[in-house]
Amino acid sequence: MSLSGAAAEPHTEQPFLQHHFALPEQQAEASKIGMWLFLVTEILLFGGLFAGYGVMRMLHAEAFHQAHAHLDRALGALNTVVLLVSSFTMAMAVHSARRGERRKLVLFLALTLSLAGVFLGVKYVEYSHKFHDGLLPGRLYAHRGDATAGQFMFFSFYFLMTGLHGLHVAAGMAVIAWLLRRARRGEFSARYYTPVDLTGLYWHLVDMIWIYLFPMLYLIS
Repeated sequence: MSLSGAAAEPHTEQPFLQHHFALPEQQAEASKIGMWLFLVTEILLFGGLFAGYGVMRMLHAEAFHQAHAHLDRALGALNTVVLLVSSFTMAMAVHSARRGERRKLVLFLALTLSLAGVFLGVKYVEYSHKFHDGLLPGRLYAHRGDATAGQFMFFSFYFLMTGLHGLHVAAGMAVIAWLLRRARRGEFSARYYTPVDLTGLYWHLVDMIWIYLFPMLYLIS
């Protein structure tokens, strides 16, 4: 079908097609390019934090090593597994959307949303322990008996990076809940699943960032 023929097709036959696009494929490609540009900005954001963390860790190696011992590796590993599984369920949701399998799409979106909730629940438990022990960032640090001074710097990065990541998880949950609502109403099909596809890209980046955070914070040697 020619571009002119596609443009002449009434948009009422494709309600998901925005008026400024001639073809569904054109709309999908433009949306994907926009999402990749957004993801690049996210990588730059966390990349700057990772670089700052690396510099401070080199300058205060012993303080960072002593501070990381206060983290619970088991909970960190649990959250890693949870996010890896959620990445799989999100990929299956995209696959189901492409095949027009509405029930499976709903199922995998619901599983992804539930796993994201588990992740934040575990982080709440971790944060609660840190608040109780006074392991807080900057001037709020109130932990006593440290063998090495300067451990507050580690927790400044810990709360900044994991807190920012947690906000991204929460934002992802909001979008996934929106997709789940639309999927239950049958708004996605093999012809139109772009929002699911784009959310999948975002969610995989969120998972990938945690894959870097876990060893950086929990597995200091």
